[in-house]
Amino acid sequence: MFESLFNFINLHNGEEKKEKVLENVISNISFRGSNLWILACAIIIASVGLNVNSTAVIIGAMLISPLMGPIVGAGFALGTYNFPLLKKSIKNLLIATIVSLTVSSLYFYISPFKDVQSELLARTSPNIYDVLIAFFGGLVGIIAITRVEKGNPIPGVAIATALMPPLCTAGFGLATSNFVYFFGAFYLYIINCFFICIATFFVVKYLKYPSVIIDNKYEKRIRYGISALILVMIVPSFYLAYNLFNEKQFIRTAEQFIQKEFDNKGYTIIYKKINYNTSPKSIDVAFLNKKFNPEEIASFNKMLISNGLSDTKFNVRQSTDDVKSEILNEINKNNITISEKDIAVSKLRQELDGYKISDSTLVQEIKAIYPTVSNISYGKIEEYPKTDSAKLRFVLIYSGKMKDKAQFKNWLEIRLREKDVKLIENSEE
Repeated sequence: MFESLFNFINLHNGEEKKEKVLENVISNISFRGSNLWILACAIIIASVGLNVNSTAVIIGAMLISPLMGPIVGAGFALGTYNFPLLKKSIKNLLIATIVSLTVSSLYFYISPFKDVQSELLARTSPNIYDVLIAFFGGLVGIIAITRVEKGNPIPGVAIATALMPPLCTAGFGLATSNFVYFFGAFYLYIINCFFICIATFFVVKYLKYPSVIIDNKYEKRIRYGISALILVMIVPSFYLAYNLFNEKQFIRTAEQFIQKEFDNKGYTIIYKKINYNTSPKSIDVAFLNKKFNPEEIASFNKMLISNGLSDTKFNVRQSTDDVKSEILNEINKNNITISEKDIAVSKLRQELDGYKISDSTLVQEIKAIYPTVSNISYGKIEEYPKTDSAKLRFVLIYSGKMKDKAQFKNWLEIRLREKDVKLIENSEE
């Protein structure tokens, strides 16, 4: 049973002749003539795709890119201890990398559009998942190369391992002097190259390709060197994956807080931005027709710790002119159908709410407590308009005699929760 199972999964089944595979691998290593032109065109296509945030264009660039050749060649060279082939593969990979960085940097330097799109941003923070994708994608690629029937895996490997987009993103980092993007994207490119190479090495060793005669001492050094390089590549990716996990957890907790405190209470949020990479972390929101006073905002900040959001600041954008464009940009990013006119209407509505007093029983209560009072009118007016001392004040105009005007004023202030109510007696008959 075990023998039949082994035969079922044996990679030697359907294997191409080793001499022919090596010949094909060596022929795809060099970057001269047409290969170099194809690479340059693929780089421009990928750069345009990142620039306009088009996934389809980026995938097309991955499919026509010839970058896999020298990487697979390096893996074969390591697996067979063929150092002249390894030297040639590394040399051609360096040429391809320098050409790619030069072309992409030149494109992004000339391009008038330098906004950071989501497709570009996704290539700046590699983690352990990228290591797994590169390794297993490399395994699929080398297994397909060593088959008589190549099948469909090769295009899929080109898309999954994604060598071209991080290299173009690194070019964007150079063109815009954003070295955080450059190092992040270039690290992703190195991860992809290295683990495709290592996957090739393992498969070549497993399939027992003929090795160049070498001293056992050198063979051990190569193995130790590969092991050390794997650790060097993996450890930073684990750290970045840990940071990614914390960021996702923070965003999820912040979303739950916003939903509980605002969405579930019927407040319409038109702007939301959760910042994990600031110190302290921050949550910025703006509402369509709701305003909060400083005391309420402070109470929300106190709630953050109990909701698992320590070292975080909660900010409410009160829909003023200085944040209007930022809010509209965020709305456009999220494809929310709301226009600048809606923002202006919301602002006017908020201003009107400041003058509005919705209390249908106030007049009846006043007449019940003070029967001698009649012809009651009330509202809010702006005192000292267009000055630094401008403020809204509640004013009540009435006819008739009132015995204790001070007591009536105190009662109104408590009843309406207003400060410094102004009473005006209308003496006209």
